Amino acid sequence: MLRKNFALAAIVGAAALTLGACATTPADSGSSAGGADDVVKIGVVGAQEDKWAVFEKVAEEEGLNIEIVDFGDYQQANPALSQGQIDLNQFQHLQFLAGYNVEAGDDLQPIGATAVYPLALYSSKHTALEDIPAGGEIAIPNDATNLARALLVLQEAGLIELKDGGSSLSTEADVLPSSKVKVTPVSAEQTPIALQSVDGAVVNNDFIKDAGLNPDDALFQDDPDSAAAEPYINVWVARAEDKDDETLLKIAALSQNEEVIAAENESSGNSAVIKSNSAAELQEILAGIEKNYRAQG
Repeated sequence: MLRKNFALAAIVGAAALTLGACATTPADSGSSAGGADDVVKIGVVGAQEDKWAVFEKVAEEEGLNIEIVDFGDYQQANPALSQGQIDLNQFQHLQFLAGYNVEAGDDLQPIGATAVYPLALYSSKHTALEDIPAGGEIAIPNDATNLARALLVLQEAGLIELKDGGSSLSTEADVLPSSKVKVTPVSAEQTPIALQSVDGAVVNNDFIKDAGLNPDDALFQDDPDSAAAEPYINVWVARAEDKDDETLLKIAALSQNEEVIAAENESSGNSAVIKSNSAAELQEILAGIEKNYRAQG
């Protein structure tokens, strides 16, 4: 419960920060409900990535007028969308969205899929999974959604056992004493640095390239095509009342464009697994995850 209260406080704080930093109102936001010439504002985290320049070019060629709005962290883009400061966002997977919706009492909806990024275990001390010693230490991301996913990766790798088999809501408290290794949660950006002092680290895809890690060198990763990976499909997200908006759906569909896919693969070091789930499928998966969140809360 403490983790959930902390998450809620972070969301509320981020919402306040966003309101204080932006002077726009829903009427100023270039909502797609207007004419075809209206600017559609898309919230992202990491607008400096080359893939967004490619996306803007492709959107312009398709006659879509967009503006990329960069946010400093993952906690700001959903409140900004809910408040009407932007029209779409694209930075999160379904698990993260479900957590936000439940905690904030919101109803943001996925309208298109982008990719699943495998979550992988790396080591600078060992070259094979079986070389990790009993009692070894593994660093994992400490944010709730990626922490749970990292624990499931380690369980699938045979390094830990989780209470009741684990779930997408597991925490480090669910790691059973019978586990081969111990886990140490650290901030996600610190996981590559931790490789110098631990037996291994589960590193988010966002930090692989800058850390000089090669996805081919991972000791283990989860299966992006499995049912267990569905909560981690990254998505385009709109307000519930805009989920059928034709312009927004056209923008989301650009994730299936060949140039956009090539840019995504380049950005991810060819680790991205492109997904094409329909909006209805994504919304059904989201509803199931939200149900699980509420049942646990």
